[in-house]
Amino acid sequence: MTNNQIPINKNRQFDLEERTAKFGEKIIELTKSLPKDEITKPLINQLVKCSTSVGANYCEADDAESRKDFKHKIGICKKEAREAKHFLRMMAKAVPEVTERTRKLWTEAKELNLIFNSIYKKL
Repeated sequence: MTNNQIPINKNRQFDLEERTAKFGEKIIELTKSLPKDEITKPLINQLVKCSTSVGANYCEADDAESRKDFKHKIGICKKEAREAKHFLRMMAKAVPEVTERTRKLWTEAKELNLIFNSIYKKL
């Protein structure tokens, strides 16, 4: 491979930038479909913030200026994924009809948290 060729990851499941972006997109799709009331509005706000932050901070980590900066950003990814799990649980309680959709997203948030936790511990 020459220097100007970039390897393309054909298995996007293991591409964390893509995976975290898809997670944020699915959260946005979910929250757009939810009823808006005094309970769901703050939950939606928090859920969107932490869920989309996972991918944003992963991009920041990917461009980290140092090993310490990388570890810090991965730590934020880990925390935001864990926070997303919490707010997905609260959303399932607030809007029971979306429990199945939130369960799938909760599982993805858990997997992302475990991935980032593993990366963090190895640094």
